[in-house]
Amino acid sequence: MSDNPSSDTPNSDSTVTPFPTGNPVASEPTPAVTTPEPTDASVSNNSSNADLPEDDVAAINQLGDTYKKLKAELGKVIIGQEEVIEQLSISLFAGGHSLLMGVPGLAKTLLVSSVAETFDLSFSRIQFTPDLMPADITGTDIIQESGVGGKREFEFIKGPVFANIVLADEINRAPAKTQSAMLEAMQEKKVTVLGKTYTLEKPFFVLATQNPIEQEGTYPLPEAQLDRFMFLIELDYPTAAEEGRIARETTGKAPEKLSHLLNGDQIQAYQKLVRRVPVPDHIYDDAVTLVRRTRPNTPDAPAWISELIGWGSGPRAIQNLILASKARAALHGSYMVRREDLLAVAAPVLTHRVIPNFAAESQGMTSKKIVARLLEELDE
Repeated sequence: MSDNPSSDTPNSDSTVTPFPTGNPVASEPTPAVTTPEPTDASVSNNSSNADLPEDDVAAINQLGDTYKKLKAELGKVIIGQEEVIEQLSISLFAGGHSLLMGVPGLAKTLLVSSVAETFDLSFSRIQFTPDLMPADITGTDIIQESGVGGKREFEFIKGPVFANIVLADEINRAPAKTQSAMLEAMQEKKVTVLGKTYTLEKPFFVLATQNPIEQEGTYPLPEAQLDRFMFLIELDYPTAAEEGRIARETTGKAPEKLSHLLNGDQIQAYQKLVRRVPVPDHIYDDAVTLVRRTRPNTPDAPAWISELIGWGSGPRAIQNLILASKARAALHGSYMVRREDLLAVAAPVLTHRVIPNFAAESQGMTSKKIVARLLEELDE
């Protein structure tokens, strides 16, 4: 990672290692460049590989195998939460950030740190508190002796944001001034300190956590920052069977060490692969229609939306819907985005981008319920 300002930093996209010709998991043989036997999902959704080069077909096969191995590795330390792991994986391979919301004790922090270990990426944790300052996140210049004639020079000391995966723990406990220090990093993958801009190492993910039950001493995230998160991932309590496993399996021997499946260059290659997954025109149309229906007092919005919504989703929601759908299709071994992919990612993409008004809150209508109703109407 370079300490030089971005003006002296080459474009990182041009230096990314091309997609690995071998399987990213060294212990596994490279799969043949052939189309696998169609699965139930691919048969029912016309997931043809006709629009993909053979190299991409093989790469999607590898990505699907790696995803299965990722779930198996995380299963060594995380019990249950299969949907959460899938959504987090989609976000990572689509190159997006995620906001994890759940009550304490649901292994949010453990999940994030385990993903970083499995991906062989650098990891840092920032505990957001009311007294946290922006420089505590980005870093700052300090005066150091140069060793030449006793001269002193400014030296930039990197903050914890300079990592591949940054866990912003309880991000809503810091005031807006500190929260805003993350905006440039999340959107531009850069940090500006004292007029100098530094490029963050790729891949770069912000995985933030938020406690939904404690409101005292918290600062709600502004809509502009919420919009930077691709997914809002909600963690619920485990089932009775899962809690039984938690009681038996986590109170004995220490958890197993996780295997490294992918490095940073391979993850970036997979992210480029995801962007090449074909999308049928009707999927684009559905994504645009769905997002435009969330905007109150517009011709595309149903009448009930204008009564319940104060603010709807912007164009970034459409981009995230398509990218997340592509990533989900690739993770499930499909060579084309299917409608079920779009429907599966719609709730985590839209829920935090739909802001209910007072009338909705008085009726018990949450963002989640509103998005669910929109999805039902999309099928009609």
